Amino acid sequence: MKEFKKIAHLTSAHDRYDTRIFLKMCKTLSLSGFNVFFVVADGKGNENSSGVSIVDVGENKGGRISRMTKVVNKVYAAAKEIDADIYHLHDPELMRIGNKLKNDGKIVIFDAHEDLPKQILSKPYLNPIFRNFFSKLFTIYERYSCRKYDQIISATSAIRNKFKKSNISSVVINNYPILGELRIENAWKDKKNEVIYLGGISSIRGIRQLVNAMEHIDSVILNLVGEFSDKKLEAEVRDYLGWKNVEFHGFKNRNDVSKIMANSIAGVVTFLPAPNHVDSQPNKMFEYMSSGIPIIVSNFSSWTKLINDVKCGICVDPENPEEISQAIKYLAKNKQEAEKMGDRGLSAIKNEYNWSIESKKLLELYGSLLI
Repeated sequence: MKEFKKIAHLTSAHDRYDTRIFLKMCKTLSLSGFNVFFVVADGKGNENSSGVSIVDVGENKGGRISRMTKVVNKVYAAAKEIDADIYHLHDPELMRIGNKLKNDGKIVIFDAHEDLPKQILSKPYLNPIFRNFFSKLFTIYERYSCRKYDQIISATSAIRNKFKKSNISSVVINNYPILGELRIENAWKDKKNEVIYLGGISSIRGIRQLVNAMEHIDSVILNLVGEFSDKKLEAEVRDYLGWKNVEFHGFKNRNDVSKIMANSIAGVVTFLPAPNHVDSQPNKMFEYMSSGIPIIVSNFSSWTKLINDVKCGICVDPENPEEISQAIKYLAKNKQEAEKMGDRGLSAIKNEYNWSIESKKLLELYGSLLI
Protein backbone atom coordinates (compact mmCIF):
# COMPACT_ATOMS: atom_id res chain seq x y z
CA MET A 1 0.00 0.00 0.00
CA LYS A 2 1.41 3.37 -0.98
CA GLU A 3 1.53 6.04 1.71
CA PHE A 4 -0.08 9.46 1.42
CA LYS A 5 -2.77 8.31 -0.97
CA LYS A 6 -5.56 10.88 -0.93
CA ILE A 7 -8.87 9.69 0.53
CA ALA A 8 -12.13 11.70 0.63
CA HIS A 9 -15.07 10.75 2.83
CA LEU A 10 -18.25 12.54 1.78
CA THR A 11 -21.43 13.37 3.69
CA SER A 12 -24.29 15.79 3.18
CA ALA A 13 -26.13 14.88 6.38
CA HIS A 14 -23.79 13.60 9.11
CA ASP A 15 -21.98 15.56 11.82
CA ARG A 16 -18.29 16.37 11.28
CA TYR A 17 -17.41 14.34 14.38
CA ASP A 18 -19.70 11.45 13.48
CA THR A 19 -18.65 8.37 15.42
CA ARG A 20 -18.53 5.91 12.50
CA ILE A 21 -17.17 8.27 9.86
CA PHE A 22 -14.78 10.57 11.71
CA LEU A 23 -13.81 8.92 15.00
CA LYS A 24 -13.46 5.43 13.53
CA MET A 25 -12.89 5.43 9.78
CA CYS A 26 -11.20 8.76 9.08
CA LYS A 27 -8.91 8.59 12.13
CA THR A 28 -7.99 4.97 11.39
CA LEU A 29 -7.02 5.84 7.81
CA SER A 30 -5.12 8.96 8.89
CA LEU A 31 -3.11 7.04 11.48
CA SER A 32 -2.28 4.48 8.77
CA GLY A 33 -0.61 7.05 6.52
CA PHE A 34 -3.43 8.20 4.24
CA ASN A 35 -4.05 11.85 3.44
CA VAL A 36 -7.66 12.01 4.61
CA PHE A 37 -10.29 14.60 3.75
CA PHE A 38 -13.80 14.68 5.18
CA VAL A 39 -16.33 16.79 3.27
CA VAL A 40 -19.24 17.95 5.47
CA ALA A 41 -22.11 20.43 5.25
CA ASP A 42 -22.61 22.08 8.64
CA GLY A 43 -21.47 25.70 8.22
CA LYS A 44 -18.84 25.42 10.98
CA GLY A 45 -15.90 26.07 8.67
CA ASN A 46 -12.81 24.17 7.59
CA GLU A 47 -10.42 22.68 10.11
CA ASN A 48 -7.78 20.02 10.62
CA SER A 49 -8.57 17.59 13.43
CA SER A 50 -6.61 14.46 14.35
CA GLY A 51 -4.81 14.62 11.01
CA VAL A 52 -8.09 14.79 9.06
CA SER A 53 -8.77 17.79 6.80
CA ILE A 54 -12.42 18.71 7.31
CA VAL A 55 -13.85 20.61 4.33
CA ASP A 56 -17.13 22.42 4.98
CA VAL A 57 -19.39 23.28 2.02
CA GLY A 58 -21.79 25.30 4.17
CA GLU A 59 -24.90 24.63 6.19
CA ASN A 60 -28.11 23.61 4.48
CA LYS A 61 -30.48 26.59 4.74
CA GLY A 62 -33.44 24.75 3.23
CA GLY A 63 -35.24 21.46 3.82
CA ARG A 64 -34.69 17.91 2.61
CA ILE A 65 -35.04 18.81 -1.07
CA SER A 66 -32.41 21.55 -0.75
CA ARG A 67 -30.05 19.14 0.99
CA MET A 68 -30.49 16.50 -1.70
CA THR A 69 -29.91 19.00 -4.52
CA LYS A 70 -27.94 22.13 -3.67
CA VAL A 71 -25.90 20.65 -0.83
CA VAL A 72 -25.08 17.47 -2.76
CA ASN A 73 -23.92 19.61 -5.70
CA LYS A 74 -21.60 21.52 -3.36
CA VAL A 75 -20.24 18.27 -1.96
CA TYR A 76 -19.50 17.13 -5.50
CA ALA A 77 -17.68 20.39 -6.31
CA ALA A 78 -15.53 20.01 -3.18
CA ALA A 79 -14.86 16.35 -3.99
CA LYS A 80 -13.70 17.23 -7.49
CA GLU A 81 -11.36 19.91 -6.13
CA ILE A 82 -9.77 17.45 -3.69
CA ASP A 83 -9.07 15.03 -6.58
CA ALA A 84 -8.81 12.01 -4.29
CA ASP A 85 -7.71 8.49 -5.14
CA ILE A 86 -10.70 7.00 -3.34
CA TYR A 87 -14.10 8.53 -2.60
CA HIS A 88 -16.09 7.03 0.28
CA LEU A 89 -19.81 7.96 0.27
CA HIS A 90 -21.88 7.88 3.48
CA ASP A 91 -25.35 9.01 2.36
CA PRO A 92 -27.74 7.47 -0.21
CA GLU A 93 -28.44 10.93 -1.68
CA LEU A 94 -24.77 11.06 -2.71
CA MET A 95 -25.19 8.14 -5.11
CA ARG A 96 -25.83 10.44 -8.06
CA ILE A 97 -22.46 12.15 -7.55
CA GLY A 98 -20.90 8.76 -6.90
CA ASN A 99 -22.03 7.83 -10.40
CA LYS A 100 -20.40 11.01 -11.73
CA LEU A 101 -17.16 10.23 -9.92
CA LYS A 102 -17.14 6.75 -11.43
CA ASN A 103 -17.62 8.30 -14.87
CA ASP A 104 -14.56 10.42 -14.06
CA GLY A 105 -12.58 7.22 -13.55
CA LYS A 106 -12.41 7.42 -9.75
CA ILE A 107 -12.53 4.62 -7.18
CA VAL A 108 -15.83 4.87 -5.29
CA ILE A 109 -17.01 3.13 -2.12
CA PHE A 110 -20.59 3.34 -0.89
CA ASP A 111 -21.09 2.81 2.84
CA ALA A 112 -24.61 1.53 3.62
CA HIS A 113 -25.20 2.57 7.23
CA GLU A 114 -28.88 1.63 7.01
CA ASP A 115 -31.23 -0.33 4.77
CA LEU A 116 -32.80 2.76 3.21
CA PRO A 117 -35.62 1.03 1.28
CA LYS A 118 -36.82 -0.41 4.60
CA GLN A 119 -36.20 2.89 6.37
CA ILE A 120 -38.42 4.72 3.87
CA LEU A 121 -41.29 2.42 4.82
CA SER A 122 -41.25 3.93 8.32
CA LYS A 123 -41.00 7.63 7.40
CA PRO A 124 -43.86 9.36 9.28
CA TYR A 125 -43.97 12.35 6.92
CA LEU A 126 -44.75 10.16 3.89
CA ASN A 127 -48.19 8.88 2.94
CA PRO A 128 -48.19 5.02 3.12
CA ILE A 129 -48.79 4.77 -0.63
CA PHE A 130 -45.83 7.07 -1.32
CA ARG A 131 -43.69 5.12 1.15
CA ASN A 132 -44.15 1.91 -0.81
CA PHE A 133 -43.60 3.68 -4.13
CA PHE A 134 -40.41 5.47 -3.07
CA SER A 135 -39.07 2.38 -1.31
CA LYS A 136 -39.41 0.31 -4.50
CA LEU A 137 -38.06 3.16 -6.64
CA PHE A 138 -34.98 3.59 -4.48
CA THR A 139 -34.39 -0.18 -4.41
CA ILE A 140 -34.06 -0.08 -8.20
CA TYR A 141 -31.80 2.99 -8.16
CA GLU A 142 -29.66 1.56 -5.36
CA ARG A 143 -29.02 -1.65 -7.32
CA TYR A 144 -28.24 0.31 -10.48
CA SER A 145 -25.74 2.59 -8.72
CA CYS A 146 -24.08 0.06 -6.42
CA ARG A 147 -23.24 -2.23 -9.34
CA LYS A 148 -21.06 0.61 -10.67
CA TYR A 149 -19.04 1.15 -7.51
CA ASP A 150 -15.76 -0.50 -6.62
CA GLN A 151 -16.96 -1.72 -3.23
CA ILE A 152 -20.03 -1.63 -1.02
CA ILE A 153 -19.56 -1.53 2.74
CA SER A 154 -22.47 -2.78 4.85
CA ALA A 155 -22.80 -1.79 8.49
CA THR A 156 -24.55 -5.08 9.31
CA SER A 157 -24.77 -8.62 7.97
CA ALA A 158 -28.47 -8.09 7.19
CA ILE A 159 -27.62 -5.21 4.83
CA ARG A 160 -24.85 -7.29 3.23
CA ASN A 161 -27.30 -10.14 2.67
CA LYS A 162 -29.68 -7.76 0.91
CA PHE A 163 -26.96 -6.81 -1.57
CA LYS A 164 -25.96 -10.45 -1.94
CA LYS A 165 -29.48 -11.30 -3.14
CA SER A 166 -28.96 -8.77 -5.93
CA ASN A 167 -25.54 -10.27 -6.80
CA ILE A 168 -23.75 -7.19 -5.48
CA SER A 169 -20.53 -7.85 -3.57
CA SER A 170 -20.31 -6.25 -0.13
CA VAL A 171 -18.04 -6.42 2.91
CA VAL A 172 -19.39 -6.01 6.43
CA ILE A 173 -17.66 -3.42 8.61
CA ASN A 174 -19.63 -3.31 11.82
CA ASN A 175 -20.07 -0.10 13.78
CA TYR A 176 -18.64 -1.60 16.94
CA PRO A 177 -17.29 0.66 19.73
CA ILE A 178 -13.74 1.80 20.25
CA LEU A 179 -12.23 -0.13 23.14
CA GLY A 180 -12.11 1.95 26.32
CA GLU A 181 -13.68 5.07 24.80
CA LEU A 182 -16.81 5.06 26.97
CA ARG A 183 -15.50 3.01 29.88
CA ILE A 184 -15.04 4.68 33.27
CA GLU A 185 -14.38 2.33 36.17
CA ASN A 186 -17.10 2.73 38.78
CA ALA A 187 -17.86 0.16 41.48
CA TRP A 188 -21.43 -1.09 41.39
CA LYS A 189 -21.94 -0.05 45.01
CA ASP A 190 -21.28 3.54 43.90
CA LYS A 191 -23.69 3.51 40.95
CA LYS A 192 -26.93 5.43 41.15
CA ASN A 193 -30.37 4.00 40.51
CA GLU A 194 -30.33 5.33 36.95
CA VAL A 195 -30.71 3.95 33.45
CA ILE A 196 -29.70 5.65 30.21
CA TYR A 197 -31.21 6.03 26.77
CA LEU A 198 -28.65 7.44 24.33
CA GLY A 199 -29.32 8.58 20.77
CA GLY A 200 -31.91 10.24 18.56
CA ILE A 201 -35.30 10.50 20.26
CA SER A 202 -38.37 9.75 18.15
CA SER A 203 -41.69 7.95 18.27
CA ILE A 204 -40.41 5.08 16.11
CA ARG A 205 -37.58 4.58 18.63
CA GLY A 206 -40.12 3.99 21.39
CA ILE A 207 -39.90 7.18 23.44
CA ARG A 208 -43.62 7.20 24.30
CA GLN A 209 -43.51 3.67 25.70
CA LEU A 210 -40.23 4.29 27.54
CA VAL A 211 -41.44 7.43 29.32
CA ASN A 212 -44.74 5.72 30.14
CA ALA A 213 -42.74 2.86 31.68
CA MET A 214 -41.06 5.32 34.04
CA GLU A 215 -44.45 6.21 35.56
CA HIS A 216 -44.35 2.93 37.49
CA ILE A 217 -40.74 3.23 38.76
CA ASP A 218 -40.37 5.75 41.58
CA SER A 219 -36.89 4.61 42.63
CA VAL A 220 -35.10 4.88 39.24
CA ILE A 221 -34.25 7.86 37.04
CA LEU A 222 -34.08 7.67 33.23
CA ASN A 223 -31.23 9.73 31.79
CA LEU A 224 -32.43 10.77 28.36
CA VAL A 225 -29.37 11.77 26.31
CA GLY A 226 -30.02 12.98 22.78
CA GLU A 227 -32.21 15.30 20.77
CA PHE A 228 -35.90 15.01 19.90
CA SER A 229 -36.69 14.68 16.21
CA ASP A 230 -39.95 16.55 16.71
CA LYS A 231 -40.71 19.41 19.12
CA LYS A 232 -44.39 18.40 19.26
CA LEU A 233 -43.36 14.92 20.37
CA GLU A 234 -41.13 16.41 23.06
CA ALA A 235 -43.98 18.57 24.36
CA GLU A 236 -46.27 15.53 24.37
CA VAL A 237 -44.02 13.22 26.41
CA ARG A 238 -43.15 16.00 28.85
CA ASP A 239 -46.81 15.86 29.88
CA TYR A 240 -46.68 12.13 30.64
CA LEU A 241 -46.73 11.14 34.32
CA GLY A 242 -43.51 9.18 33.77
CA TRP A 243 -41.61 12.38 32.93
CA LYS A 244 -41.25 13.06 36.67
CA ASN A 245 -38.63 10.28 36.67
CA VAL A 246 -36.78 11.54 33.58
CA GLU A 247 -33.63 13.65 33.53
CA PHE A 248 -33.39 15.18 30.05
CA HIS A 249 -29.81 16.07 29.11
CA GLY A 250 -30.12 16.87 25.42
CA PHE A 251 -27.00 16.32 23.31
CA LYS A 252 -23.83 15.49 25.26
CA ASN A 253 -20.24 14.98 24.14
CA ARG A 254 -18.62 11.56 24.41
CA ASN A 255 -16.85 12.37 27.68
CA ASP A 256 -20.09 13.43 29.37
CA VAL A 257 -21.86 10.36 27.97
CA SER A 258 -19.24 8.06 29.49
CA LYS A 259 -19.79 9.68 32.92
CA ILE A 260 -23.56 9.15 32.72
CA MET A 261 -23.04 5.54 31.66
CA ALA A 262 -20.64 4.98 34.55
CA ASN A 263 -23.39 5.92 37.01
CA SER A 264 -26.07 3.84 35.26
CA ILE A 265 -27.24 0.32 36.04
CA ALA A 266 -28.49 -0.35 32.48
CA GLY A 267 -28.74 1.03 28.96
CA VAL A 268 -32.04 0.98 27.07
CA VAL A 269 -32.67 0.39 23.34
CA THR A 270 -36.38 -0.32 22.91
CA PHE A 271 -36.95 0.59 19.27
CA LEU A 272 -40.39 -0.22 17.87
CA PRO A 273 -40.66 -3.04 15.27
CA ALA A 274 -40.30 -0.92 12.13
CA PRO A 275 -38.97 -2.70 9.00
CA ASN A 276 -35.56 -1.05 9.34
CA HIS A 277 -35.26 -1.84 13.05
CA VAL A 278 -35.96 -5.56 13.14
CA ASP A 279 -32.72 -6.47 11.33
CA SER A 280 -30.70 -3.50 12.55
CA GLN A 281 -27.70 -3.51 14.86
CA PRO A 282 -27.81 -0.31 16.94
CA ASN A 283 -24.37 0.89 17.93
CA LYS A 284 -25.81 2.03 21.25
CA MET A 285 -26.30 -1.59 22.39
CA PHE A 286 -22.59 -2.25 21.99
CA GLU A 287 -21.62 1.10 23.52
CA TYR A 288 -23.61 0.24 26.66
CA MET A 289 -21.88 -3.13 26.76
CA SER A 290 -18.48 -1.46 26.33
CA SER A 291 -19.16 0.64 29.44
CA GLY A 292 -19.85 -2.52 31.46
CA ILE A 293 -23.60 -2.18 32.01
CA PRO A 294 -26.41 -4.59 31.05
CA ILE A 295 -28.80 -3.75 28.23
CA ILE A 296 -32.60 -3.72 27.98
CA VAL A 297 -33.53 -4.25 24.34
CA SER A 298 -36.43 -4.96 22.01
CA ASN A 299 -37.23 -8.66 21.60
CA PHE A 300 -36.32 -8.82 17.89
CA SER A 301 -34.86 -12.19 16.92
CA SER A 302 -31.31 -10.98 16.15
CA TRP A 303 -31.18 -8.87 19.33
CA THR A 304 -32.56 -11.77 21.38
CA LYS A 305 -29.83 -14.02 19.96
CA LEU A 306 -27.15 -11.59 21.16
CA ILE A 307 -28.67 -11.47 24.64
CA ASN A 308 -28.97 -15.25 24.81
CA ASP A 309 -25.43 -15.81 23.53
CA VAL A 310 -23.72 -13.28 25.78
CA LYS A 311 -26.21 -13.23 28.68
CA CYS A 312 -25.77 -9.50 29.01
CA GLY A 313 -29.29 -8.16 29.41
CA ILE A 314 -33.06 -8.50 29.15
CA CYS A 315 -35.34 -8.58 26.09
CA VAL A 316 -38.76 -6.90 26.27
CA ASP A 317 -41.74 -6.12 24.08
CA PRO A 318 -40.91 -2.51 23.10
CA GLU A 319 -44.59 -1.68 22.73
CA ASN A 320 -45.36 -2.75 26.30
CA PRO A 321 -44.41 -0.13 28.94
CA GLU A 322 -45.13 -2.63 31.72
CA GLU A 323 -42.48 -5.07 30.41
CA ILE A 324 -39.95 -2.26 30.10
CA SER A 325 -40.63 -1.10 33.67
CA GLN A 326 -40.38 -4.66 35.03
CA ALA A 327 -36.96 -5.11 33.39
CA ILE A 328 -35.68 -1.84 34.86
CA LYS A 329 -37.02 -2.70 38.32
CA TYR A 330 -35.45 -6.19 38.16
CA LEU A 331 -31.98 -4.81 37.48
CA ALA A 332 -32.40 -2.12 40.14
CA LYS A 333 -33.32 -4.74 42.74
CA ASN A 334 -30.73 -7.33 41.63
CA LYS A 335 -27.50 -5.36 41.40
CA GLN A 336 -25.24 -8.42 41.66
CA GLU A 337 -26.93 -10.05 38.66
CA ALA A 338 -26.85 -6.73 36.79
CA GLU A 339 -23.11 -6.48 37.46
CA LYS A 340 -22.55 -10.01 36.11
CA MET A 341 -24.52 -9.13 32.97
CA GLY A 342 -22.43 -5.99 32.54
CA ASP A 343 -19.18 -7.93 32.99
CA ARG A 344 -20.21 -10.51 30.39
CA GLY A 345 -21.14 -7.76 27.94
CA LEU A 346 -17.82 -6.00 28.45
CA SER A 347 -15.94 -9.27 27.95
CA ALA A 348 -17.78 -9.84 24.65
CA ILE A 349 -16.80 -6.35 23.49
CA LYS A 350 -13.14 -6.97 24.31
CA ASN A 351 -13.09 -10.33 22.54
CA GLU A 352 -15.33 -9.76 19.52
CA TYR A 353 -17.46 -6.63 19.17
CA ASN A 354 -14.89 -3.84 18.92
CA TRP A 355 -13.52 -1.38 16.36
CA SER A 356 -9.96 -2.73 16.56
CA ILE A 357 -11.13 -5.83 14.70
CA GLU A 358 -13.29 -3.91 12.22
CA SER A 359 -10.56 -1.35 11.47
CA LYS A 360 -8.32 -4.10 10.11
CA LYS A 361 -11.06 -5.02 7.64
CA LEU A 362 -11.30 -1.37 6.56
CA LEU A 363 -7.54 -1.13 5.95
CA GLU A 364 -7.49 -4.43 4.04
CA LEU A 365 -10.29 -3.15 1.81
CA TYR A 366 -8.48 0.10 1.03
CA GLY A 367 -5.27 -1.78 0.37
CA SER A 368 -7.00 -4.07 -2.11
CA LEU A 369 -8.48 -1.11 -4.00
CA LEU A 370 -5.12 0.64 -4.31
CA ILE A 371 -3.12 -2.29 -5.67
